[in-house]
Amino acid sequence: MGCFNSKCCSTYPASSDSDNLECKELDPNDTRGRNLVRESSLGFAPVPSHNFRLEYSVLTRRGYYPDSPDKENQDNFCIRTQIQGNPNLHFFGVFDGHGQFGTQCSNFVKDRLVETLSTDPTLMENPVKAYHSAFLTTNTELHNSEIDDSMSGTTAITVLVIGDTLFVANVGDSRAVIAVKDGNRIIAEDLSYDQTPFRRDEYKRVKLCGARVLSVDQVEGLKDPGIQSWGDEETEGGDPPRLWVQNGLYPGTAFTRSVGDSTAEKIGVCADPEVMTVHLTPNHLFFVVASDGVFEFLSSQTVVNMVARYTDPRDACAAIAGESYKLWLEHENRTDDITIIIVHIKGLSNQQSGVSATNGISIRPVLLSLERGSPGIHVSEGYHNMGSDNNSTDQSRPVVFPSPTHSITLET
Repeated sequence: MGCFNSKCCSTYPASSDSDNLECKELDPNDTRGRNLVRESSLGFAPVPSHNFRLEYSVLTRRGYYPDSPDKENQDNFCIRTQIQGNPNLHFFGVFDGHGQFGTQCSNFVKDRLVETLSTDPTLMENPVKAYHSAFLTTNTELHNSEIDDSMSGTTAITVLVIGDTLFVANVGDSRAVIAVKDGNRIIAEDLSYDQTPFRRDEYKRVKLCGARVLSVDQVEGLKDPGIQSWGDEETEGGDPPRLWVQNGLYPGTAFTRSVGDSTAEKIGVCADPEVMTVHLTPNHLFFVVASDGVFEFLSSQTVVNMVARYTDPRDACAAIAGESYKLWLEHENRTDDITIIIVHIKGLSNQQSGVSATNGISIRPVLLSLERGSPGIHVSEGYHNMGSDNNSTDQSRPVVFPSPTHSITLET
């Protein structure tokens, strides 16, 4: 979900990044470069430190906007392999722009974020700290750029692979999900948690920063503004709580964190990411990184189930994008932009457990049972740098989420 006042019709060229993927247009009538559908060839990234490989594909599809036929795809993605020349270090990210200059914002951030990470000399020593620094630096650079981000910005969901460890950084309401084999089932586990006013911790944080939190119906007087309870995103997604300045009807953001959005920043919207660490095992089959255009009507488990039906991630990308598009049109008269990256984890074995890709530094998540906003949510202490005396834990701790109750059964 983006801004309430987002009437976007920019002409900035859509752009995406990849080291070794060849993207092609799928719409033969897209002569104006509006990027209706773009898919990639199959990409590969070996992880020699642990003797496994990643196989990945990406697809992005412009939304259907009958009231804005010239609106561009505001989603962007970035896939960068062998960061800092390290064959064990790979980056995957999806950026969902919003506002009048959302395309410019998402394009700027997808370029600058990975570049800032790549040039950080502390990245291998302290990935969580480097992630936080990169997001905040990129946010400042966007504010100081020629792009007007006063009412525009982008969400960002990114996965940094360092050997057999994933570092997932999230700002906004896009999502990353990993598939875990559990006996004869495949279970979806969320690697991020949407940052919206539905979350009590985020609600309290932005209220302390001066935000009014109201749905559109409450702002327009159709519902009691004194009732500060909106159920959950599944039941109240059509009229979610939004952030407003005290004496105005703006900015109306339905998220509590983003990059850009300098006006909303004054009432608590921030670019500080939540970072989660995951130590990969042979039971981790694949992960998905996607914009909220995918997850608006598809659950994490449904997306994982669909990916599991296909051996080729290109086919899975196409199937999920098509299903998302169809469900949007069944519920509304438009669709959101849709972007999805699917990464298969191939050949990881138990024998590689404990091997480090960080020049002798072993990175391991340490989990705590600390409630955060919702029952059953656990918070990670981040990671312990076992090869250095200079251990540090970032202030914004990663979020770990329980497995859903539904799963897919593997064929035997």
